[in-house]
Amino acid sequence: MDHHDGSVVPGPGGLRLRRWREEDLSALLEAYEDPAMRRWLATQVSGADGAAAWLAAQRRGWATGTRFAFAVTEAVPGTRQGGGRDGAPLGNIVLKRPDPRNDCSEVGYWTTAAARGRGVASRALAALTDWAFTEFAEQGLTRLELMHQVDNGASCRVAEKCGYALARVIPALPPDYPLDGHVHVREAPTAALSRPAGRRAEAAGTGGGRASGR
Repeated sequence: MDHHDGSVVPGPGGLRLRRWREEDLSALLEAYEDPAMRRWLATQVSGADGAAAWLAAQRRGWATGTRFAFAVTEAVPGTRQGGGRDGAPLGNIVLKRPDPRNDCSEVGYWTTAAARGRGVASRALAALTDWAFTEFAEQGLTRLELMHQVDNGASCRVAEKCGYALARVIPALPPDYPLDGHVHVREAPTAALSRPAGRRAEAAGTGGGRASGR
């Protein structure tokens, strides 16, 4: 059963995060036609059936409380922030919590070709980070990890801009992961303050899994 609020999460500069909808199918297919999406993402979407299956997977994630995917949109001019209509998806941003008892979760994102160069990824990541630490504070969420392939400089810059420090490098695992990966970490403000000084640096080396599909 889905216990989480599905209302819009507002972000900086008029950005809005909301759940994916059936009517987003054509926009999803268009996004995955981008060569950059085929290069960087482990999970690929092809054809109407593939897009429908991807949308269904996002609904299941919300229902089971293990994956919270948002379409990244902007408010249509003339509507109020947090209400009214929004435009076509500019990307996807997701919080993955396969084990709700774990104090660490993974975040991931992608943006459409038309949205790049406008700070959409960093604004969406900032909004999701704040939402995650607030929404799951009582469940003990204190740390978020972001993973990307080592040669994805754009993702590295987005992570660091949003306070996700580079914590470690994970080795390549061919053929699925031909290059090393970066793991960036962001701690909840209260967790960073309460952790004993000798443990703060150590936290950056805590083990984590290989990045999964976005």
